[in-house]
Amino acid sequence: MRLLRTLSGLTVLAVCLAGCGSPTGGDVSVGATPQFVEPSATSEAAPAPSATAPSQPAATSPSASASVSPSASASATGSATITTAKKVKYVFPVKASNVDWHTTHSKYKATDIFADCGESVVATTSGVILEISLKDVYVKGSPDGPNNGGLSVSLLGDDGVRYYGSHLSKVQTGIKKGVRVTAGQLLGKVGKTGNANGVCHLHYGISAPCAKVGDWKVRRGVVWPYSYLASWRKGGSKSPVAAVVAWKKSSNCKA
Repeated sequence: MRLLRTLSGLTVLAVCLAGCGSPTGGDVSVGATPQFVEPSATSEAAPAPSATAPSQPAATSPSASASVSPSASASATGSATITTAKKVKYVFPVKASNVDWHTTHSKYKATDIFADCGESVVATTSGVILEISLKDVYVKGSPDGPNNGGLSVSLLGDDGVRYYGSHLSKVQTGIKKGVRVTAGQLLGKVGKTGNANGVCHLHYGISAPCAKVGDWKVRRGVVWPYSYLASWRKGGSKSPVAAVVAWKKSSNCKA
């Protein structure tokens, strides 16, 4: 009887080992498919049960690297879409050999570019004309307002930044709202209309296109243009996009 009970116990143990699986309920078969963790989790995840098997690193997979789009990268860095949407060409806004400009400006962030009346004012970059002024209605001594600029052109660049030039003596024929222009295209001529104090120059402002039209306090300039002008004058391509995006985020378009 003792021999029969021993044999019976061994039989039950053998059946349990064959059919119960691992203590965690998983399949312990050596032929099981390896389970690879995602690359971002490798530092925290425990090794897979079949870690001794040849690995197939997911991080070097062509399909894995191709799944990250440029727009996704921009989102990860917190940059606005306009910063990575496309590269644009920048051109110094006055086409003249004898030219100078201030590093600062009274009351708000802009600059005055000094050149002879009649010198060419050109598009800073490619884009679409937002608004123009063809008539000088400024009255000397009147409070600051939209008439200060005299004849002017406002351009929304393909980089998402607005570029504004005023005190023109002339707006070029064909330049009107909604017209597309290219970098370096003639927009008008340097003048002294509006509140220019009788001095030939181009008032130049860089801003976010908050209301696109009518928001003259923003349009006249919200970031310092000097360093960008210095770059463009030498044929460089320094972009004001990051500064404009930061200003818009911090000010909520209030100038």
